[in-house]
Amino acid sequence: MTGSDSRRMQEPEAPLESEFASPFEVLEPRELASPLVFSSPHSGRVYPAAFLAAARLDAAALRRSEDAYVDELFAAATAVGAPLLRAHFPRAYLDLNREPYELDPKLFEGELPPFANVRSLRVAAGLGTIPRVVADAREIYAGRLSVDEALRRIESLYKPYHASLRGLMERAQERFGVAVLVDCHSMPSSSAREPSLAARGDKRRLDFVIGDRYGASAAPGLVEGVEERLRARGHHVQRNRPYAGGFITEHFGRPAAGWHAIQIEVSRGLYMDEATLERGPRFAAIAADLAGVVAGLAQDCDKIFGGPRRMAAE
Repeated sequence: MTGSDSRRMQEPEAPLESEFASPFEVLEPRELASPLVFSSPHSGRVYPAAFLAAARLDAAALRRSEDAYVDELFAAATAVGAPLLRAHFPRAYLDLNREPYELDPKLFEGELPPFANVRSLRVAAGLGTIPRVVADAREIYAGRLSVDEALRRIESLYKPYHASLRGLMERAQERFGVAVLVDCHSMPSSSAREPSLAARGDKRRLDFVIGDRYGASAAPGLVEGVEERLRARGHHVQRNRPYAGGFITEHFGRPAAGWHAIQIEVSRGLYMDEATLERGPRFAAIAADLAGVVAGLAQDCDKIFGGPRRMAAE
């Protein structure tokens, strides 16, 4: 999976809309040189015609839930010898940062399977695996969906993406003795406020939120290094508030088993026009800042996990 080929495409396991012939991809480094694995599950921007026809919202409204351009912001992953997995399908169509079957009874015709989680807080908010609403709580669909449609999306998109991510983590651990996942996201600038600061009247907005499930998903040194480098570049950074990491960080973050996971949320106001969804004048600068963070994180992996563990894996 390494070498001159920089990309590995994963085909779906079930029939899909024609627009999803390649629903996600792995951008591979020329040489695998780091235990880091990057994932961008919400930056997909391929909206199939059938989905748009079933929606009461237009494409511009649906894109409010998208982590636009986050995969591009973290493109430096391959330069440090790490892969970057990115979805092409949008979050409004299927949310990869949920349990596989967090399904909202209000959205579907017919009875959901007994193994579906219909009572999570995310489902209650309309933000399950198949979202009922976009980020601003506007209903996505003009009518209800069939249960079969939900299961089709999960089988043909969700499960293959997670299988690919798991495979990348297993490969990293086999090669380096450890695997470190960086789950890449963006947040609306309107919600990028740290609650305790807001309560004290501090009007500064957060630039980045680093999530490690309150210390449960990653070695402290990894998170501290990311925060220090972002602050050194003048950014306002907070840990775990208001975003501690979603299902991916929780599921793949198992330090005792050698799997570490951190979530990085970037304020969209830093790098894009949130009204027009166009890249902003600081896009290149923020991408450069993140390239420095990525390079530093690779060095931290060498310091924290290098030496005997790496030699044992070789």
